[in-house]
Amino acid sequence: MTKPMRIDFVSDISCPWCVIGLKGLEEALRRVGDLVEAEIHLQPFELNPDMPPEGQNVREHVEQKYGPARGDSSAVRDTIRTRAADVGFVIATSEDSRIYNTFDAHRLLHWAETQGKALPLKTALFEAYFTMGWNPSDPKILIAAAESVGLDIDEARDVLDSGRYAEDVCAAEQLWQSRGIHSVPAIIFNERFLVSGGQSPEAFVQAVRNVAAQS
Repeated sequence: MTKPMRIDFVSDISCPWCVIGLKGLEEALRRVGDLVEAEIHLQPFELNPDMPPEGQNVREHVEQKYGPARGDSSAVRDTIRTRAADVGFVIATSEDSRIYNTFDAHRLLHWAETQGKALPLKTALFEAYFTMGWNPSDPKILIAAAESVGLDIDEARDVLDSGRYAEDVCAAEQLWQSRGIHSVPAIIFNERFLVSGGQSPEAFVQAVRNVAAQS
């Protein structure tokens, strides 16, 4: 018998492991077929809430945050590219890439959730940032992403211009932090079972089966 399953996916637009995790989860849900009827709810998390509008060079950011020894992260980038490719996603970042503020992207995603378009918009934003190297805090990029998944561009523009959903996003971020979520991706099944990190489809298949067996 098919079992309902709520999945809260806590993540940030600028997190490459979040791309890998989301794609791995989606593939896992395809593989388990009708074992579960899953509803994925995207939840906001900002890795760099104080990032200025112009962003920051990724190498400079890593050195500032973790020290000079971590500045050359080419090996890590290679690993991320390979893992992303394994789940069908292209990551084309380099040491010249920039990290940007993602708060407005989360506001737009909150609105997209009310329109039933949060997941496709999330993928479009991941592609804009990681594949195309575009600025996900730029309203033009956000509106273009919304249009690409069939959302109304006039309403998308109004969401961005008005500051709508800012309180909702802040409240959600604080809620998940109060529940102990301090790194992403964090995937919570049925509001009880936590899986952390950009896991493989195989790992998510096992997690889904385990949760379904206990439901």
